[in-house]
Amino acid sequence: MKFSTLIVLSAKYLIRYRRRYFFLFLALSLGFSIVTLLSAVKDSMDANVYKSAQDHYAGDIVAVGQDSSYSRNSRFSAEAKAELYRTLEAAKLKDARLTDAHTVERTIFGNEGMLYYNGSALRLKYVVGVDWDNEAGYFDSLKYRERITENVAGRQGIYLSAPVAAQLNARLGDSLVLEIDTRRGQKNTAFFIVDGIVEDSTIFGYYKAYIDRVTLNRLLLFGDEDCSMVGIFIDNRADAEKTRRLLQGDLETRIQTGPLVYDRDELERARGVPFEGIKIFLLTIPVYLSEVAELLVAMNIVTYFLYIMMLIIMMVSALVTYRLILHERRRELGTMRVIGFYGADIRFVLMLETLGLALVSLGAGMILALIFQWIVTFIPFSWFPSFDIFLEDGKLRTLYLPRTMTVNILAVFVSLFLAALIPVYRSSRAPLPGMLSGGR
Repeated sequence: MKFSTLIVLSAKYLIRYRRRYFFLFLALSLGFSIVTLLSAVKDSMDANVYKSAQDHYAGDIVAVGQDSSYSRNSRFSAEAKAELYRTLEAAKLKDARLTDAHTVERTIFGNEGMLYYNGSALRLKYVVGVDWDNEAGYFDSLKYRERITENVAGRQGIYLSAPVAAQLNARLGDSLVLEIDTRRGQKNTAFFIVDGIVEDSTIFGYYKAYIDRVTLNRLLLFGDEDCSMVGIFIDNRADAEKTRRLLQGDLETRIQTGPLVYDRDELERARGVPFEGIKIFLLTIPVYLSEVAELLVAMNIVTYFLYIMMLIIMMVSALVTYRLILHERRRELGTMRVIGFYGADIRFVLMLETLGLALVSLGAGMILALIFQWIVTFIPFSWFPSFDIFLEDGKLRTLYLPRTMTVNILAVFVSLFLAALIPVYRSSRAPLPGMLSGGR
Protein backbone atom coordinates (compact mmCIF):
# COMPACT_ATOMS: atom_id res chain seq x y z
CA MET A 1 0.00 0.00 0.00
CA LYS A 2 2.78 2.38 0.96
CA PHE A 3 4.74 1.48 -2.16
CA SER A 4 1.84 2.35 -4.48
CA THR A 5 1.25 5.57 -2.52
CA LEU A 6 4.86 6.64 -3.07
CA ILE A 7 4.59 5.92 -6.81
CA VAL A 8 1.44 8.02 -7.13
CA LEU A 9 3.02 10.78 -5.04
CA SER A 10 6.13 10.90 -7.24
CA ALA A 11 3.97 11.14 -10.39
CA LYS A 12 1.97 14.03 -8.89
CA TYR A 13 5.14 15.85 -7.90
CA LEU A 14 6.62 15.39 -11.36
CA ILE A 15 3.53 16.93 -12.93
CA ARG A 16 3.37 19.71 -10.37
CA TYR A 17 6.98 20.76 -10.91
CA ARG A 18 7.01 20.20 -14.66
CA ARG A 19 7.95 23.83 -15.30
CA ARG A 20 10.95 23.50 -13.01
CA TYR A 21 12.01 20.33 -14.83
CA PHE A 22 11.42 21.76 -18.30
CA PHE A 23 14.99 22.96 -18.88
CA LEU A 24 16.39 19.60 -17.78
CA PHE A 25 13.82 17.85 -19.98
CA LEU A 26 15.05 19.85 -22.99
CA ALA A 27 18.71 19.13 -22.17
CA LEU A 28 18.07 15.41 -21.77
CA SER A 29 15.89 15.13 -24.88
CA LEU A 30 18.28 17.06 -27.10
CA GLY A 31 21.32 15.32 -25.65
CA PHE A 32 19.84 11.85 -26.10
CA SER A 33 18.74 12.64 -29.66
CA ILE A 34 22.25 13.78 -30.62
CA VAL A 35 23.91 10.84 -28.87
CA THR A 36 21.51 8.42 -30.57
CA LEU A 37 21.94 10.00 -33.99
CA LEU A 38 25.75 10.02 -33.74
CA SER A 39 25.94 6.38 -32.70
CA ALA A 40 23.35 5.30 -35.29
CA VAL A 41 25.19 7.10 -38.11
CA LYS A 42 28.51 5.60 -36.97
CA ASP A 43 27.05 2.08 -36.87
CA SER A 44 25.49 2.59 -40.30
CA MET A 45 28.78 3.79 -41.78
CA ASP A 46 30.62 0.80 -40.31
CA ALA A 47 27.99 -1.58 -41.68
CA ASN A 48 28.00 0.03 -45.14
CA VAL A 49 31.79 -0.12 -45.40
CA TYR A 50 31.76 -3.77 -44.39
CA LYS A 51 28.91 -4.56 -46.81
CA SER A 52 30.71 -2.83 -49.69
CA ALA A 53 33.91 -4.73 -48.96
CA GLN A 54 32.01 -7.99 -48.45
CA ASP A 55 30.36 -7.60 -51.87
CA HIS A 56 33.65 -6.69 -53.51
CA TYR A 57 35.75 -9.46 -51.98
CA ALA A 58 32.80 -11.90 -51.97
CA GLY A 59 32.82 -13.23 -48.43
CA ASP A 60 33.37 -12.73 -44.72
CA ILE A 61 36.43 -14.95 -45.01
CA VAL A 62 38.35 -14.93 -48.30
CA ALA A 63 40.72 -17.73 -49.29
CA VAL A 64 43.20 -16.31 -51.79
CA GLY A 65 45.52 -18.55 -53.78
CA GLN A 66 49.07 -17.42 -54.57
CA ASP A 67 50.93 -19.18 -57.38
CA SER A 68 54.73 -18.99 -57.32
CA SER A 69 54.81 -19.29 -61.12
CA TYR A 70 52.38 -16.42 -61.65
CA SER A 71 53.39 -13.20 -59.94
CA ARG A 72 50.91 -10.78 -61.46
CA ASN A 73 47.62 -12.13 -60.08
CA SER A 74 46.30 -14.71 -57.67
CA ARG A 75 45.60 -18.26 -58.80
CA PHE A 76 43.76 -21.03 -56.99
CA SER A 77 44.27 -24.40 -58.68
CA ALA A 78 41.46 -26.96 -58.77
CA GLU A 79 43.48 -29.27 -56.48
CA ALA A 80 44.06 -26.53 -53.89
CA LYS A 81 40.40 -25.57 -54.08
CA ALA A 82 39.39 -29.17 -53.35
CA GLU A 83 41.52 -29.14 -50.17
CA LEU A 84 39.86 -25.94 -49.05
CA TYR A 85 36.39 -27.45 -49.50
CA ARG A 86 37.42 -30.53 -47.51
CA THR A 87 38.62 -28.21 -44.75
CA LEU A 88 35.35 -26.31 -44.79
CA GLU A 89 33.29 -29.50 -44.59
CA ALA A 90 35.37 -30.66 -41.62
CA ALA A 91 34.86 -27.28 -39.94
CA LYS A 92 31.08 -27.57 -40.39
CA LEU A 93 31.15 -30.78 -38.37
CA LYS A 94 33.02 -29.01 -35.57
CA ASP A 95 30.92 -25.83 -35.50
CA ALA A 96 27.18 -26.02 -36.20
CA ARG A 97 27.09 -22.28 -36.93
CA LEU A 98 28.91 -22.98 -40.20
CA THR A 99 26.22 -25.34 -41.47
CA ASP A 100 24.65 -22.66 -43.69
CA ALA A 101 27.97 -21.14 -44.81
CA HIS A 102 28.10 -20.80 -48.59
CA THR A 103 30.95 -20.13 -50.96
CA VAL A 104 31.59 -17.98 -54.02
CA GLU A 105 34.40 -18.49 -56.54
CA ARG A 106 35.85 -15.59 -58.47
CA THR A 107 38.76 -15.03 -60.80
CA ILE A 108 40.32 -11.57 -60.53
CA PHE A 109 42.48 -9.81 -63.08
CA GLY A 110 44.23 -6.76 -61.66
CA ASN A 111 44.61 -3.22 -62.85
CA GLU A 112 45.95 -3.81 -66.37
CA GLY A 113 42.77 -4.84 -68.14
CA MET A 114 41.87 -2.60 -71.09
CA LEU A 115 38.44 -1.99 -72.63
CA TYR A 116 38.12 -0.72 -76.20
CA TYR A 117 34.96 0.71 -77.71
CA ASN A 118 34.36 2.89 -80.75
CA GLY A 119 37.91 4.23 -80.86
CA SER A 120 38.11 4.84 -77.09
CA ALA A 121 40.18 2.90 -74.56
CA LEU A 122 39.89 2.69 -70.79
CA ARG A 123 42.05 0.94 -68.24
CA LEU A 124 40.12 -1.06 -65.62
CA LYS A 125 41.05 -1.48 -62.01
CA TYR A 126 39.21 -4.78 -61.63
CA VAL A 127 38.11 -7.41 -64.14
CA VAL A 128 36.11 -9.91 -62.12
CA GLY A 129 35.16 -13.36 -63.37
CA VAL A 130 31.99 -14.63 -61.68
CA ASP A 131 29.65 -17.60 -61.81
CA TRP A 132 26.46 -15.89 -62.93
CA ASP A 133 24.12 -18.62 -61.66
CA ASN A 134 25.79 -18.97 -58.25
CA GLU A 135 25.75 -15.21 -57.69
CA ALA A 136 22.37 -14.48 -59.24
CA GLY A 137 21.03 -13.19 -55.91
CA TYR A 138 23.90 -10.74 -55.58
CA PHE A 139 23.51 -9.34 -59.09
CA ASP A 140 19.73 -9.07 -58.68
CA SER A 141 20.33 -6.92 -55.57
CA LEU A 142 22.49 -4.36 -57.39
CA LYS A 143 21.19 -1.05 -58.63
CA TYR A 144 21.38 -0.72 -62.41
CA ARG A 145 21.30 2.12 -64.87
CA GLU A 146 20.45 -0.40 -67.60
CA ARG A 147 20.19 -4.17 -67.62
CA ILE A 148 18.98 -6.98 -69.85
CA THR A 149 16.43 -8.84 -67.72
CA GLU A 150 15.19 -11.42 -70.22
CA ASN A 151 18.17 -13.73 -69.71
CA VAL A 152 21.14 -14.00 -67.41
CA ALA A 153 24.46 -12.74 -68.72
CA GLY A 154 26.19 -15.55 -70.60
CA ARG A 155 29.75 -16.42 -71.54
CA GLN A 156 30.11 -13.26 -73.64
CA GLY A 157 28.10 -10.91 -71.44
CA ILE A 158 29.76 -8.10 -69.48
CA TYR A 159 28.53 -5.82 -66.70
CA LEU A 160 30.19 -2.41 -66.48
CA SER A 161 30.17 0.09 -63.64
CA ALA A 162 28.39 3.32 -64.58
CA PRO A 163 31.59 5.46 -64.58
CA VAL A 164 33.23 3.03 -67.03
CA ALA A 165 30.21 3.05 -69.34
CA ALA A 166 30.04 6.85 -69.18
CA GLN A 167 33.69 7.34 -70.11
CA LEU A 168 33.44 4.91 -73.01
CA ASN A 169 30.01 6.24 -73.99
CA ALA A 170 28.86 2.61 -74.09
CA ARG A 171 25.26 1.49 -73.70
CA LEU A 172 23.32 -1.71 -73.35
CA GLY A 173 23.93 -4.12 -76.22
CA ASP A 174 27.17 -2.52 -77.39
CA SER A 175 30.08 -4.77 -78.34
CA LEU A 176 33.38 -4.13 -76.54
CA VAL A 177 36.88 -5.58 -76.77
CA LEU A 178 38.58 -6.64 -73.53
CA GLU A 179 42.35 -7.00 -73.52
CA ILE A 180 44.23 -8.73 -70.71
CA ASP A 181 47.60 -10.41 -70.17
CA THR A 182 47.74 -14.21 -69.90
CA ARG A 183 49.56 -15.91 -67.05
CA ARG A 184 52.52 -16.30 -69.41
CA GLY A 185 52.63 -12.60 -70.31
CA GLN A 186 51.02 -12.56 -73.79
CA LYS A 187 48.20 -10.23 -74.75
CA ASN A 188 44.79 -11.83 -75.19
CA THR A 189 41.52 -10.27 -76.33
CA ALA A 190 37.84 -11.17 -76.58
CA PHE A 191 34.57 -9.52 -77.60
CA PHE A 192 31.83 -8.92 -75.00
CA ILE A 193 28.28 -7.59 -75.17
CA VAL A 194 27.17 -5.07 -72.53
CA ASP A 195 24.37 -6.81 -70.61
CA GLY A 196 24.24 -4.44 -67.65
CA ILE A 197 25.48 -1.10 -66.32
CA VAL A 198 25.81 -1.05 -62.53
CA GLU A 199 25.35 2.16 -60.55
CA ASP A 200 28.54 1.94 -58.51
CA SER A 201 30.91 4.86 -58.03
CA THR A 202 32.59 3.65 -54.83
CA ILE A 203 36.33 3.02 -54.62
CA PHE A 204 35.57 -0.69 -55.00
CA GLY A 205 33.46 -0.39 -58.12
CA TYR A 206 34.49 2.74 -59.99
CA TYR A 207 36.63 1.07 -62.72
CA LYS A 208 35.18 -2.41 -62.60
CA ALA A 209 33.73 -4.98 -64.99
CA TYR A 210 32.16 -8.42 -64.44
CA ILE A 211 32.41 -11.26 -66.96
CA ASP A 212 31.95 -15.02 -66.87
CA ARG A 213 34.59 -16.77 -64.73
CA VAL A 214 35.31 -19.61 -67.14
CA THR A 215 35.69 -17.12 -70.00
CA LEU A 216 38.19 -15.08 -67.98
CA ASN A 217 40.02 -18.26 -66.98
CA ARG A 218 40.50 -19.18 -70.64
CA LEU A 219 41.72 -15.68 -71.47
CA LEU A 220 44.26 -15.97 -68.67
CA LEU A 221 45.17 -19.54 -69.71
CA PHE A 222 43.88 -20.91 -66.41
CA GLY A 223 42.05 -24.21 -66.15
CA ASP A 224 38.25 -23.98 -66.28
CA GLU A 225 37.99 -25.00 -62.60
CA ASP A 226 40.67 -22.58 -61.42
CA CYS A 227 39.93 -19.28 -59.72
CA SER A 228 41.71 -16.52 -57.83
CA MET A 229 39.81 -16.71 -54.59
CA VAL A 230 37.02 -18.49 -52.74
CA GLY A 231 34.78 -16.32 -50.59
CA ILE A 232 33.05 -17.86 -47.57
CA PHE A 233 29.89 -16.20 -46.25
CA ILE A 234 28.85 -16.90 -42.66
CA ASP A 235 25.72 -15.86 -40.77
CA ASN A 236 27.40 -13.69 -38.13
CA ARG A 237 30.34 -11.53 -39.15
CA ALA A 238 31.43 -11.37 -35.50
CA ASP A 239 32.39 -15.06 -35.83
CA ALA A 240 34.64 -14.44 -38.85
CA GLU A 241 37.95 -14.33 -36.98
CA LYS A 242 37.12 -17.39 -34.87
CA THR A 243 36.09 -19.29 -38.01
CA ARG A 244 39.24 -18.21 -39.85
CA ARG A 245 41.39 -19.63 -37.04
CA LEU A 246 39.40 -22.87 -37.10
CA LEU A 247 39.90 -23.23 -40.85
CA GLN A 248 43.56 -22.22 -40.65
CA GLY A 249 44.39 -24.96 -38.15
CA ASP A 250 42.98 -27.72 -40.38
CA LEU A 251 44.07 -26.23 -43.70
CA GLU A 252 47.71 -26.10 -42.59
CA THR A 253 47.71 -29.91 -42.35
CA ARG A 254 46.43 -30.28 -45.92
CA ILE A 255 48.20 -27.71 -48.09
CA GLN A 256 50.82 -24.96 -48.02
CA THR A 257 49.24 -22.07 -46.15
CA GLY A 258 50.29 -18.50 -45.44
CA PRO A 259 50.29 -17.15 -41.88
CA LEU A 260 47.34 -15.32 -40.35
CA VAL A 261 47.71 -11.61 -41.05
CA TYR A 262 45.73 -8.67 -39.73
CA ASP A 263 46.46 -5.76 -42.08
CA ARG A 264 47.70 -5.08 -45.60
CA ASP A 265 51.29 -4.45 -44.54
CA GLU A 266 51.51 -7.87 -42.90
CA LEU A 267 49.88 -9.41 -45.97
CA GLU A 268 52.43 -7.87 -48.33
CA ARG A 269 55.32 -9.08 -46.18
CA ALA A 270 53.86 -12.58 -45.99
CA ARG A 271 53.37 -12.70 -49.76
CA GLY A 272 56.99 -11.71 -50.27
CA VAL A 273 58.31 -14.84 -48.56
CA PRO A 274 59.75 -17.23 -51.22
CA PHE A 275 57.83 -20.49 -51.78
CA GLU A 276 57.08 -23.06 -54.46
CA GLY A 277 53.69 -24.13 -55.80
CA ILE A 278 50.34 -22.86 -54.50
CA LYS A 279 50.00 -21.10 -51.15
CA ILE A 280 46.63 -20.21 -49.61
CA PHE A 281 45.99 -17.13 -47.47
CA LEU A 282 42.86 -16.92 -45.33
CA LEU A 283 41.83 -13.28 -44.98
CA THR A 284 38.96 -11.43 -43.33
CA ILE A 285 37.38 -8.14 -44.39
CA PRO A 286 39.23 -6.12 -41.67
CA VAL A 287 42.53 -7.14 -43.32
CA TYR A 288 41.43 -5.53 -46.59
CA LEU A 289 39.95 -2.54 -44.77
CA SER A 290 42.99 -1.83 -42.59
CA GLU A 291 43.65 1.43 -44.48
CA VAL A 292 39.99 2.49 -44.43
CA ALA A 293 39.94 1.57 -40.75
CA GLU A 294 42.28 4.48 -39.99
CA LEU A 295 39.64 6.87 -41.31
CA LEU A 296 36.96 5.07 -39.30
CA VAL A 297 39.08 5.32 -36.15
CA ALA A 298 39.47 9.07 -36.66
CA MET A 299 35.71 9.43 -37.17
CA ASN A 300 35.03 7.28 -34.10
CA ILE A 301 37.28 9.49 -31.97
CA VAL A 302 35.28 12.55 -33.00
CA THR A 303 32.03 10.68 -32.35
CA TYR A 304 33.11 9.52 -28.90
CA PHE A 305 34.32 13.03 -28.02
CA LEU A 306 30.93 14.52 -28.92
CA TYR A 307 29.22 11.62 -27.14
CA ILE A 308 31.11 12.29 -23.89
CA MET A 309 30.57 16.04 -24.17
CA MET A 310 26.80 15.54 -24.47
CA LEU A 311 26.78 13.26 -21.43
CA ILE A 312 28.74 15.83 -19.42
CA ILE A 313 26.29 18.57 -20.45
CA MET A 314 23.37 16.39 -19.37
CA MET A 315 25.01 15.63 -16.02
CA VAL A 316 25.81 19.29 -15.30
CA SER A 317 22.26 20.35 -16.30
CA ALA A 318 20.79 17.68 -14.04
CA LEU A 319 23.03 18.62 -11.12
CA VAL A 320 22.15 22.34 -11.34
CA THR A 321 18.44 21.67 -11.83
CA TYR A 322 18.16 19.30 -8.87
CA ARG A 323 20.03 21.62 -6.54
CA LEU A 324 17.65 24.48 -7.39
CA ILE A 325 14.47 22.40 -7.30
CA LEU A 326 15.29 20.60 -4.07
CA HIS A 327 16.26 23.86 -2.39
CA GLU A 328 12.83 25.28 -3.27
CA ARG A 329 11.11 22.14 -1.94
CA ARG A 330 12.87 21.96 1.42
CA ARG A 331 9.76 22.95 3.40
CA GLU A 332 7.64 20.45 1.50
CA LEU A 333 10.12 17.64 2.09
CA GLY A 334 10.33 18.59 5.78
CA THR A 335 6.54 18.39 6.06
CA MET A 336 6.64 14.88 4.59
CA ARG A 337 9.04 13.81 7.31
CA VAL A 338 6.84 15.35 10.00
CA ILE A 339 3.76 13.41 8.91
CA GLY A 340 5.60 10.08 9.02
CA PHE A 341 7.69 9.62 5.87
CA TYR A 342 11.20 8.34 6.45
CA GLY A 343 14.25 9.70 4.70
CA ALA A 344 14.35 6.55 2.56
CA ASP A 345 10.74 7.20 1.49
CA ILE A 346 11.61 10.72 0.41
CA ARG A 347 14.64 9.49 -1.54
CA PHE A 348 12.47 6.85 -3.21
CA VAL A 349 9.89 9.45 -4.28
CA LEU A 350 12.54 11.80 -5.66
CA MET A 351 14.33 9.04 -7.56
CA LEU A 352 11.02 7.89 -9.01
CA GLU A 353 10.52 11.44 -10.26
CA THR A 354 13.95 11.16 -11.86
CA LEU A 355 12.97 7.86 -13.47
CA GLY A 356 9.75 9.35 -14.84
CA LEU A 357 11.59 12.39 -16.17
CA ALA A 358 14.17 10.14 -17.83
CA LEU A 359 11.54 8.01 -19.56
CA VAL A 360 9.66 11.04 -20.90
CA SER A 361 12.92 12.68 -22.02
CA LEU A 362 14.12 9.51 -23.78
CA GLY A 363 10.84 9.21 -25.65
CA ALA A 364 11.03 12.83 -26.80
CA GLY A 365 14.72 12.42 -27.62
CA MET A 366 13.99 9.41 -29.83
CA ILE A 367 11.41 11.41 -31.77
CA LEU A 368 13.93 14.22 -32.20
CA ALA A 369 16.56 11.72 -33.38
CA LEU A 370 14.17 10.45 -36.06
CA ILE A 371 13.52 14.02 -37.19
CA PHE A 372 17.26 14.75 -37.36
CA GLN A 373 17.74 11.49 -39.23
CA TRP A 374 15.22 12.57 -41.84
CA ILE A 375 17.02 15.92 -42.23
CA VAL A 376 20.43 14.22 -42.60
CA THR A 377 19.20 12.15 -45.57
CA PHE A 378 18.85 15.39 -47.57
CA ILE A 379 22.47 16.45 -47.04
CA PRO A 380 24.55 15.61 -50.15
CA PHE A 381 27.93 13.95 -49.64
CA SER A 382 28.80 13.37 -53.30
CA TRP A 383 31.40 16.17 -53.12
CA PHE A 384 33.43 14.09 -50.63
CA PRO A 385 35.84 11.87 -52.64
CA SER A 386 35.25 8.10 -52.17
CA PHE A 387 32.72 8.75 -49.39
CA ASP A 388 30.21 6.54 -51.21
CA ILE A 389 31.38 3.43 -49.38
CA PHE A 390 29.91 4.91 -46.19
CA LEU A 391 26.56 5.67 -47.83
CA GLU A 392 23.49 3.65 -48.73
CA ASP A 393 21.88 4.57 -52.04
CA GLY A 394 23.99 7.72 -52.02
CA LYS A 395 22.63 8.92 -48.66
CA LEU A 396 23.88 8.88 -45.10
CA ARG A 397 21.68 6.44 -43.20
CA THR A 398 21.24 5.40 -39.59
CA LEU A 399 21.32 1.96 -38.01
CA TYR A 400 19.73 1.50 -34.60
CA LEU A 401 21.42 -1.58 -33.18
CA PRO A 402 19.87 -3.00 -29.98
CA ARG A 403 23.22 -3.16 -28.22
CA THR A 404 24.11 0.45 -29.06
CA MET A 405 20.66 1.72 -28.10
CA THR A 406 20.87 -0.13 -24.78
CA VAL A 407 24.24 1.50 -24.06
CA ASN A 408 22.85 4.94 -24.95
CA ILE A 409 19.81 4.52 -22.70
CA LEU A 410 21.90 3.24 -19.80
CA ALA A 411 24.37 6.10 -20.27
CA VAL A 412 21.56 8.67 -19.92
CA PHE A 413 20.02 6.90 -16.93
CA VAL A 414 23.35 6.52 -15.14
CA SER A 415 24.34 10.14 -15.85
CA LEU A 416 20.99 11.46 -14.60
CA PHE A 417 20.89 9.28 -11.49
CA LEU A 418 24.47 10.09 -10.54
CA ALA A 419 23.75 13.80 -10.90
CA ALA A 420 20.57 13.53 -8.81
CA LEU A 421 21.88 11.15 -6.16
CA ILE A 422 23.95 13.56 -4.04
CA PRO A 423 21.40 16.45 -3.95
CA VAL A 424 18.57 14.00 -3.18
CA TYR A 425 20.53 12.29 -0.41
CA ARG A 426 21.49 15.59 1.21
CA SER A 427 17.96 16.97 1.00
CA SER A 428 16.43 13.87 2.59
CA ARG A 429 18.88 13.93 5.53
CA ALA A 430 18.97 17.69 6.22
CA PRO A 431 18.11 18.85 9.79
CA LEU A 432 14.33 18.99 10.17
CA PRO A 433 14.09 22.50 11.71
CA GLY A 434 16.06 23.96 8.82
CA MET A 435 13.88 22.16 6.29
CA LEU A 436 10.62 23.39 7.84
CA SER A 437 11.90 26.95 7.98
CA GLY A 438 12.99 26.76 4.32
CA GLY A 439 16.56 27.76 5.22
CA ARG A 440 19.85 25.98 4.77
